[in-house]
This record gives sequence, structure tokens and C-alpha cells, in this order.
Amino acid sequence: MDRSTLRALPKALLHDHLDGGLRPRTVLELAHEVGYDGLPTEDLDELEAWFVQGRSGSLERYLEAFRHTVAVMQTPDAVRRVAYEAGVDLAADGVVYAEIRFGPSLLTERGMTREDAIEATLDGFAAATAETGIALYAIATALRHQTDSRAVVDAAIPFLGRGVVAFDLAGPEAGFPADDHLPACLAARDVGLGITLHAGEADDLRSIWRALALCGSQRIGHGVRIVDDTEFDGSAISGLGALATRVRDHRIPLEVCITSNIQTGAFPDAARHPLGALYRAGFVTTLNTDNRLMSGVGMTDEFALAAETFDLTVQDLGRITEMTLRAGFGPWPVRRRLIDDVVRPAYELV
Repeated sequence: MDRSTLRALPKALLHDHLDGGLRPRTVLELAHEVGYDGLPTEDLDELEAWFVQGRSGSLERYLEAFRHTVAVMQTPDAVRRVAYEAGVDLAADGVVYAEIRFGPSLLTERGMTREDAIEATLDGFAAATAETGIALYAIATALRHQTDSRAVVDAAIPFLGRGVVAFDLAGPEAGFPADDHLPACLAARDVGLGITLHAGEADDLRSIWRALALCGSQRIGHGVRIVDDTEFDGSAISGLGALATRVRDHRIPLEVCITSNIQTGAFPDAARHPLGALYRAGFVTTLNTDNRLMSGVGMTDEFALAAETFDLTVQDLGRITEMTLRAGFGPWPVRRRLIDDVVRPAYELV
């Protein structure tokens, strides 16, 4: 499928980490501004190549690169810039709707509060929206291996209705079950924040079950290990277990990130990734970038990879885009307008 055609198609994105999508030049410039001297290189081309974690082989190794991006995002101005550039870059790649997640606790090393970090992020999003028209919303993320998840929810609550739409748990799955953070999940549910938890990326089916049954997650970040509860022959699914049936029949969206899954070792290559089989078996599958810097991808790249690997048509990509918008946590009038006035007309035209 022609790349220029794919780039022009309107896209929606539910799983993209703010601190995983910086421009390499921005990392360098912000490092100089804040006095951070820990970068692996000062050469722009070498730095860009270093950040792409194509051979990381594990989630833990993949996550190591974030210490550098987080280190340069410790002032409100830096956060605003990163958020603005994220929106502009996504819009240039054809994205019309995006929910971008970030951990406000990670941005407090130099005196910012969690609330300062959230406000600066939303300011950057607003500037990008004013310039490009992209609809941008924030997901406040806590880390599984830390203990401040309730504080993250408390910091996010004042911004409900102002751009923050959901709560997330990220970080290493193994050994850090989602229900360790049940008080935070319940607090988020009580005030109306959406809940989307990383699960079934690097850990087994129990991680998905805990996120859904115990924590009330409405979407699953990654969730590709759900294929382990199916009869999957490497290309098609012929049967479902109880958990997989629940995920499919209850229309629980999976935030699938093909390139990232390969780089972290969840699957050896695209051909053996279950995205195509899950989509054709009736699961709510969405396509996402995860970390545009560390994975070296944009949404056009993910569209192209999915289309080429799983023989998806433009109509298939249109259905996935509409499913993505229906699964979003942003205001329904915004998402419905994008479906009716932007997505359907564009895909029908192609």
C-alpha cells in the first residue's frame, strides 16, 4: 500500500507515551538547558540511533532509555515543549485524535509538583491543537513498582474535564500485580476517570485477568498475551478460552503496539504477531505507536506494517480507526464528529 496514501489517512491513537516520543534534537537541547550530562552521546545522529531500541530484547532493557528523556523533562517549559511537539508530530503523521500518557511523578525531581507537570502537559497539548486541529487528551500514569499511584490519581482529579481522561499503570509487569494499586483504581473509577492498564505485554494471562476482574480496567494496554487463551496456529484463531471470550464479547479494546512488542521480545517478528488473527476473530483491536522515539515509528509505519504483514485493506484500517475512536475516553461528541465527518469520508474516498 502506498506510503503517501497511508500518511494522508486520518488515524487515531490510544497508546503513546509522552516521554517515549521526544525529538532527538529536543533531547539534546533540553539536556543543555537543564544541565543534564548523562546522555550517551552529544552527536545528534548517534543519539537518534542509540534511542531506537530495536535490539533491546526485553521490556526491562527497553525501559532503560527512558531515564534520559525523563531527565530532561523536569521543568514546566520543557514539558510544555515536549507535549506541543508530540501533538504537532502526530498531526503531521495524519493523527486526528490521540490520548497520550505520562507519569507526572517522574517529572518532580527538580521541584515541579505532579499538578505542575499535568498542567504544563495540557498547555502544550492546547498549543498543538490550536495550530493543527488535532484532538489531544492526557492519561495520568503511575508505575507498578512504585507506591504513589493514589497520589497520581489525586493529582489528576482536578484536571478531569480539562483534558485528563484516564488513569494508567505502566512499568514492569512481572512481580508487580495491578491489584497492588486497587485503591488508586477505585478512586479513579469513583470520579469518572477511564482506566486503561498495561497488562499482557510481558507477563501471562493472569496479568490481564487481574487488570479486568480486580481493577476494573476498561481497556488493556497491549494485551497481546490474550492470544495464549486461544487456539492460535500462527496465522488464525479457531477457538477461545473463557478469558479471551470475555475480552472479545465484552468488547474490551486491546491497545496493540506491533513494533514495540517485537522490540521487547513479546514476539520474535511481525509475521508471528497475533494482531491480524485477533482482528479477524472479532476482538476490538487498535493500532498504536507506544514510544515513537524508542521504537523509531509513527502511526503511518504501524499502518504499513500491519497492512503488509496481515494483508489488511484500506477498509480494514478504516474499521480499526473507527474502533479506536469508539474506544477512546475523550468526549463522545468529539469522537463521533471525527468518525462521521473525517474518518468515514476519507476511507470511503480511498
